[in-house]
Formats: sequence, C-alpha cells, structure tokens
Amino acid sequence: MLGGRNPLGFNIPYLLLTNGGGIGEQERCNKLTQQLGVQIQPSQYLQAHTILTEEFARKYADRPVLVLGGKLDKVRQVAENYGFKKAYTTLDVMAWNPSVWPLHQLTPAELASARRDIDFSQTPISAVFVFHDPRNWGLDVQIICDVLRSGGIIGGSSDVQHQQAPVELVFCNPDLIWRSEFPRPRLGQGAFREAFQAVYKATTGSRVEYPCIQYGKPTKETSSFTEQVLARYLKDIYGADGEFPHVYMIGDNPESDIAGANIAGWSSILVHTGVYDPRQGPPTHTPTHEAEDVEEAVRWALDRELRDSNTSP
Repeated sequence: MLGGRNPLGFNIPYLLLTNGGGIGEQERCNKLTQQLGVQIQPSQYLQAHTILTEEFARKYADRPVLVLGGKLDKVRQVAENYGFKKAYTTLDVMAWNPSVWPLHQLTPAELASARRDIDFSQTPISAVFVFHDPRNWGLDVQIICDVLRSGGIIGGSSDVQHQQAPVELVFCNPDLIWRSEFPRPRLGQGAFREAFQAVYKATTGSRVEYPCIQYGKPTKETSSFTEQVLARYLKDIYGADGEFPHVYMIGDNPESDIAGANIAGWSSILVHTGVYDPRQGPPTHTPTHEAEDVEEAVRWALDRELRDSNTSP
C-alpha cells in the first residue's frame, strides 16, 4: 500500500521507530525484510539505541563504557559498530571476578561471549548505557551501583575523588511494559530503571534518584532525532531538501507511541493489536484516531490526506 498501490498513486516514505533493540539495525532489517516480504533498509529503521550513534559514540569512542541488555555480547557488537572502541558488558565483569554477583554462575555460552582480558579494578568506566532490556536484573543493578558509587572503578572505594566527572547513565527505552506472546504485558526497561533507582536510593540513603538521560519514545529527544533521520531519508529519495511533510505515528502503546507523537506535533493513530486493549477503558493519551490494526490506520491516514488535498485552494 505504501509502495504506490494507494489512492494517492505514489510511494509514501516511512520509517519504523521502535523502543526495541538489542541487535544491529542491519540484522534487524534483514529479519523484517524476510518476514514482511518488503525491503527494509537500515536508513528506515530506528531502534531505541540508534540515537547513540550521534553524540555519544563520538564522545566515548576511546573511553571505557559499560553496555547493558540483550543476549550475551550482542549489545557490545552493536556498540562497537556504532564506534565505541572500549565497550564492556556485565558478563565481562563476572568473568573477571565471579564474586561480584555470587548468586549467578556464568553458563558456557556466557563465558564464551565474555572478555577475560580486562582488569576492571584498573579500568575506570566513564558511562553506562542501557541499550536493551537486561536479562539478569540482580547482576546489572549491582554492577551499575558499584560503578556509580566508586566513580567508575568496580570494587573501588566510594571515595570518587579519583574521577572528577560523574559517571554518565543513559537509558534507551522508557517502556514500563511491552507486549510479548504472553497474554498479559511484560515488564520492560522502564521497570528496570525504576528497580535500579529504588535500590540506588535505598543503598546510598539518597532522597533523589541518580541523574540520568532517558531516550526512546515518548521523549522529545527521540522524536527530534527521528525527524532528522526522516529529513535525510527524504533527501536521499528526492535528491533535494523540500518542505517537511506531515507525520503520522501508528502505534499500539499510548504511553510511548501516542504520547510521543502528541509531544512532537504529529498525528497519532492508536491500534488495538498490541499493548492497548480498548476493553480496559480509554487510553491514557488521546490519539488523533483509533484503528483496529495497522492496515486500517494507514488507510485512514491516506484518506485524510486525500480529503485535505481535494479541499486545498
């Protein structure tokens, strides 16, 4: 339908914007292309952590950082592809010193994916990036607390004078819940952030949360980044800068998709095939329109644009 078989009669550019991640954009696009039977290019696909390719990949290119989430060392591979040359995982930390989290023993697959040539007592971590949903919350919360409280040295003293700048903490996905094959929504990275901050406050006695940066829908930073990527994509297609088009966001999560679109000034269409269940009452954020599924949503947006073009002077 977006490829030209529509009432408007031309190809309609689109991006896929997700709070998911954990693997590289090219790998994800290959899977989607195979599943959908439509070619999806990395220039059309934005994951929660794609935004890190801009400022942070340059800022921390040569500095040790901790990257969290996903399976085994997948997020390390993603980070290295972004330009982070010294990206480490909590599995690396466990391989260095298993006593950092004695409640877990590394599996053969985890041990095989871990780097064992790093002495973290001599490696100051400059930043922590939660790329994707962590698999072992206990381990990851413990290591983050160790890093933040010691100024970057895991196992170091809580006296952080050896590192002047505080360790930067970045979360890429604020979703508290998400939809899986299970009949009820599951806890997401947003829940992990809440758990970490609660533990941090309890163990430090702080009344405030550790300062952090939050990306992902519905943040303004992610919508602004999306518009930049869309502008580049349109220029690649049409070869010149033109008037920025009206944007329609189609999504199933009122808290991320609809709230994000509303903040950005886009039209928002809430579908009933994911997180949102209309039987539970009205959505927490009001969309421009509701539709049963993505196809109905796209048809509604096309019809609206066709009506507007016919009524324009």
